[in-house]
Parts: sequence; structure tokens; C-alpha cells
Amino acid sequence: MLPETVKRKEYMNMLKNYPDVLKIKDMCEVLGGISAKTGYKLLRENKIESIKVGREYCITKISVVDFLMRKNKTTS
Repeated sequence: MLPETVKRKEYMNMLKNYPDVLKIKDMCEVLGGISAKTGYKLLRENKIESIKVGREYCITKISVVDFLMRKNKTTS
């Protein structure tokens, strides 16, 4: 099992081609091509931190990585 810091760096490296602040479409793509409906559900349930600006959600890469780290812990 990889230490958390190594795993976190791996996730960040996977996201290096994405902007620091993601839109819902990018977040869904990063999470394996989940539907926008599922993506919005994750945001509404605060499973992934986001900020709503007007009608759009802004999601930091760090928030997505944190979500993946938590999911990884629960499946290990």
C-alpha cells in the first residue's frame, strides 16, 4: 500500500493537464466519466467541496483529490 502522500501526488499528477479550478464537466471526466447528474449529486451532498458562483459550481483539484483519497480509504 502506498503512503498517503505518494498517492496524493499520483492523483495530482493525473490531473496536471486540468485547470486548478474545475467545472462540473471536467470533474465528471476525472471521476471516470460519471454523468453530470451524479456529479451534481456529489456536490449537493457535500461529498466534494465546491463553491457555487452564480449558476455554476467551481471545484478545486484538491477537493477532487481529497474525495478520491477518502474513497480509496473506504475501499481498502
